[in-house]
Amino acid sequence: MSGHGDPIPMMSRKGGPLRGVAEVPGDKSISHRALILGALSVGETRITGLLEGQDVLDTAKAMRAFGAEVTRLAPGEWVVQGVGVGGFAEPADVIDCGNSGTGVRLIMGCMATSAISATFTGDASLRKRPMGRVTDPLALFGARAHGRAGGRLPMTVVGAADPVPVRYTVPMPSAQVKSAVLLAGLNAPGQTVVIEKEATRDHTERMLRGFGAELSVEETPEGRVITLQGQPELRGQAVAVPRDPSSAAFPVCAALLVPGSDILVPGVSQNPTRNGLFTTLVDMGADITFENPREEGGEPVADLRVRHSALKGIEVPAERAASMIDEYPVLAVVAACASGTTVMRGIKELRVKESDRIDAMARGLEACGVRVEEDQDTLIVHGLGPDGVPGGATCATHIDHRIAMSFLVLGLVSQQPIAVDDGSPIATSFPTFDGLMAGLGATIERRA
Repeated sequence: MSGHGDPIPMMSRKGGPLRGVAEVPGDKSISHRALILGALSVGETRITGLLEGQDVLDTAKAMRAFGAEVTRLAPGEWVVQGVGVGGFAEPADVIDCGNSGTGVRLIMGCMATSAISATFTGDASLRKRPMGRVTDPLALFGARAHGRAGGRLPMTVVGAADPVPVRYTVPMPSAQVKSAVLLAGLNAPGQTVVIEKEATRDHTERMLRGFGAELSVEETPEGRVITLQGQPELRGQAVAVPRDPSSAAFPVCAALLVPGSDILVPGVSQNPTRNGLFTTLVDMGADITFENPREEGGEPVADLRVRHSALKGIEVPAERAASMIDEYPVLAVVAACASGTTVMRGIKELRVKESDRIDAMARGLEACGVRVEEDQDTLIVHGLGPDGVPGGATCATHIDHRIAMSFLVLGLVSQQPIAVDDGSPIATSFPTFDGLMAGLGATIERRA
């Protein structure tokens, strides 16, 4: 059960080729950050193309609870009247972040260096996810956190009344942890330094600069060193949110797998810290062309032309994991339909996402007749080639939107239909998924 309502069983089956234009929603990572930085700025931030999935709506509600004015003007068009760095008010009620690990961790960061307290909770999935990876570095600023055993929600964060700047090396590749520390550093005096040994998505760094923060990035033998000057006055901005590459992954992969397909996915972010899936698909033999490259909202974007392709299994470089961590579930589906074996290493971070995504994909693929191997950090999929996946199973989604959408993509090419036990979490990131896919010609149904 999603925590946002009753389960929605869904099923997909084979049909004709996918054709047309797939206008996927705005980028979820950038949408969260646009609302948060707008709330931490002075003046008005106007956002266009905002993703209106439940995760982002929960972040908008949280920013209101901390005192910002957040108004929806039209679909995807929002205005935030910020309170400035250090201007958050103490919320009157619990902050419910729903299913969003990004939302809760970034919000904890941006309130942790103000003299206020806030209690955070979420749905059943989010309450299982570890928060210590964020609250540990926030404690270095002087914040305190009190939660359930294992550092889990519900959790109260008591912000530091007299924060100190920190120098912190992120122990695992995590844009959420890096971003939480940088956001906390905004209201600390002096310089906060974050060191990441492996680059992760850099939307926070790009947007902080865009809002007026003094931030530098240096590549050193120690790693990628990010230095933020604390206590800036951020100024409201106009933010155009590019389309989400993690959402684009589903129609892109479906078109590659369904014979005769030819689709266009316009305006997709090509940020080099996010485009690992597309690089991997091309390595597997995908016919993807990147048309009309340009910049929107400080981010590189392109229109993706995608045609059905015969794909082969490969070994995905482990160092690519950070740039495609959310796309491994649908890549596992592609691997099941490729010829040969696909090896995915360096992906232990998937164990602590909305679900244990390695386990969820392995069990679901096995139920559909695909042979897999796994260890703590690896998933190996033995592809059955075009039209080789038997299907016919009902796959458990574990309250995870990407697991649900991945198996619904597999059902479009498996010999028998594939069902998922609950498609309701899809609304957290891609509320238009079933309508968009149906518009391309896919057969995806909600079941009573």
